[in-house]
Amino acid sequence: MLLADYQLRLLNLAVISAIAVIGLNFAFGYAGLISLGHAAFVGTGAYGVALLTTLLAWSPWLALPVAVAGTAIFALSIGFPLLRLKGHYLALATLGLNVSFSIVAANWIELTGGTNGVSRIPELQIAGHALADERSYLWFALVVLALSAAVAALLHVSRLGRAMIAVRDDETASSMTGIDVPRVKLAAFVLSSVYAALAGSLFAFHMRFISPDDFGYAHSITYLAMLVVGGEGSVVGAILGALLVTFLPEWLRFLGSAYLAFFGLFVLAILVFLPSGLAGIRRPRSIRRDAGIKKVALVAVAKDARP
Repeated sequence: MLLADYQLRLLNLAVISAIAVIGLNFAFGYAGLISLGHAAFVGTGAYGVALLTTLLAWSPWLALPVAVAGTAIFALSIGFPLLRLKGHYLALATLGLNVSFSIVAANWIELTGGTNGVSRIPELQIAGHALADERSYLWFALVVLALSAAVAALLHVSRLGRAMIAVRDDETASSMTGIDVPRVKLAAFVLSSVYAALAGSLFAFHMRFISPDDFGYAHSITYLAMLVVGGEGSVVGAILGALLVTFLPEWLRFLGSAYLAFFGLFVLAILVFLPSGLAGIRRPRSIRRDAGIKKVALVAVAKDARP
């Protein structure tokens, strides 16, 4: 793999983002829950492993599952009241969750270090070999991504996955057929947080430093953009979207500040010509056109949600 360290670092970040976006796909792609607070769960996982390993001197391999489990419990507890909301109300509530997380992380200096963040996070080790360089960490991250994608694919074809899709398409009809709609929504929300926490933990061990800026609401919107570009409801689409949106700023560096304008036009072109995202290129045109309706609504909600 003849890539420079900087390119390897970007690839690592893209792989970690792909894991987070696969998780977001459970909530948005499968269950139809518009969440603008995904980065808060990524941050919960990252701060979990960072604090457990630096303050309590836990082993990284012990801290990782505990942080993921803690994030799942947190998502379960807030999911009951949040998921009573629908549409843009849910989007705004999750956005508020993300903003609140950033405020707490920035101001609880005694625990989180405030804006100075948490440093000296230990690296992961496998059989005594530290994953300290970009190349070795990339191979590890790719294995985790492959396992995460395989589990997501199995869940997609499972009874729970089919129930999520049914709820997304028509809640009333799903309820009439015996599906417990609130429970299915909550399951999608918690699964989404588990993948987010896993991605956050990997991010913390990779960077070995985290701060509140790494998990702001803008990152949640970026995760949604990755899923929209790649194609919601598709594991492959989540991975493609994460890779493309991560590397696009580097490929368009020559545009300077005009990059944001180009990116906006690029997303608009995806919405118009590929409403099912990159993963939907081979789908029939009628299916791609129907999928665009929800994405246009998503873009409107994301714009309205900005403070």
